[in-house]
Amino acid sequence: MDQTTMNDTAILAHAPKDHPTVSRGKTGILLANLGTPDDYTYWPMRRYLNEFLSDKRVIDYPWWKWQPLLQLIILTKRPFSSGKAYESIWDKERGESPLMVITKAQSAAISEQMNARHGDKVMVDFCMRYGNPATTTKVREMVAAGCERILFFPLYPQYAGATTATANDQFFRALMEEKWQPAARTVPSYCDDSAYIDALASSIEKAYAAQDKRPELLVVSYHGMPQRYLLEGDPYHCQCQKTTRLLRERLGWDKTELRTTFQSQFGPEEWLQPYTVEEVARVAKEEGKKSIAVVAPAFSADCIETLEEINEEIKESFEEAGGEDFLYIPCLNDDVAHIDALCQIIGRNLGDWVA
Repeated sequence: MDQTTMNDTAILAHAPKDHPTVSRGKTGILLANLGTPDDYTYWPMRRYLNEFLSDKRVIDYPWWKWQPLLQLIILTKRPFSSGKAYESIWDKERGESPLMVITKAQSAAISEQMNARHGDKVMVDFCMRYGNPATTTKVREMVAAGCERILFFPLYPQYAGATTATANDQFFRALMEEKWQPAARTVPSYCDDSAYIDALASSIEKAYAAQDKRPELLVVSYHGMPQRYLLEGDPYHCQCQKTTRLLRERLGWDKTELRTTFQSQFGPEEWLQPYTVEEVARVAKEEGKKSIAVVAPAFSADCIETLEEINEEIKESFEEAGGEDFLYIPCLNDDVAHIDALCQIIGRNLGDWVA
């Protein structure tokens, strides 16, 4: 008799005959990513952007100042431009964004490894902070399936309030809705995890080996945030710098061969610098570099910020400034080394929850 059956039997031994079946004894592993609109047309884009840009972790301006601007101006225009960007990368065959396709593949690969180790004692699934599948929905499904413990894993190597923290916030809000809450753990940032750094370095080495000519510079581009967040205590900037340093050391490169930059700035505030879109133009124009590569270690899966912003907008900025050869190195996605690294991190954080 397995542990789940033993638990059910023990619970129902003293229960009335009409007591519903109780599922117990499982451990849930819930992966979390940023999110994606359900479609690139206006209303799905508007719903998604409204949820994203109304998050106080993302935009922390006072409600009375921000919401009128968001609802009356930004959300009347931005769904069109963002929708056009999403359409350019959308997987038309599957009817999904690349982030959704890749996250499903990551979840399936991790589930395969976890089930091989622990059998049906574990349940692996994924959720999105914004859009679908919602965190609350997936937590409810795990509890209903008998998960007495849930390990929540935000897939952000570097911690930031606007990514890791808001994902955790939503997870805790989901737990608030449960009559019988499972035990819960959250996975911390893994910006310096050796298996993650190895996987990242290997992807760069493979990409360089496939080129006829070695790029003159590797631009290590991270998602940006307002400079003010750093000054208020957010460790994101420091963790990005640490990842770049460890990556350089693992590659055995000189400091001049790679450079940390930040992308995706939004609004009037000063953000973390240098800005990727400006820096790639500068190195082409002022430093005369004709060939560069760009990698984005802050993203666990390719998405709008990599496939459209880096591989289209940032590439265009470099070429318009005189650059010639632009290589985008994909995110780790469901690469075997990446999945192995994520499973190692999961294993450490599960601890004594599974045998």
